[in-house]
Amino acid sequence: MGFRRKQQDSPRVDLTPMIDVVFLLLIFFMISTTFIERPGLNIDLPAATAEQIQQTDKEVQVYLAANGDIYLQREQVSLDQLLAFLASFSEPRARKMTFLLMADKAALHGRVVQLMDAAKLAGFGQLAIATDRKADTE
Repeated sequence: MGFRRKQQDSPRVDLTPMIDVVFLLLIFFMISTTFIERPGLNIDLPAATAEQIQQTDKEVQVYLAANGDIYLQREQVSLDQLLAFLASFSEPRARKMTFLLMADKAALHGRVVQLMDAAKLAGFGQLAIATDRKADTE
């Protein structure tokens, strides 16, 4: 009597659980990652309800920390260095650019006015003061 042997299937690894774990890790890291626009600078912007402007590459970003330190495009500079940088722009080019001032809410008012005046003297056509969105208290 001839008995037939059963053909054994070759072992297979089911990849579905591994793919599920990879996607869960990917979602976890996407949600837990925060994108910081001002790395290394601790500037607490004041809150306001005014409209938001779009950032462009035709702007000069100046940060003013609470202790009075000035940062130009994320590099610490003195007031004289900032004035020299602003003076390097030609008058027609400066008129088309935006001077974006991101001052800490604890910064001295006189220092803020000093930076705004420097932008005006350099001929910048637009001045924007950065703020955080005001949280609803309801």
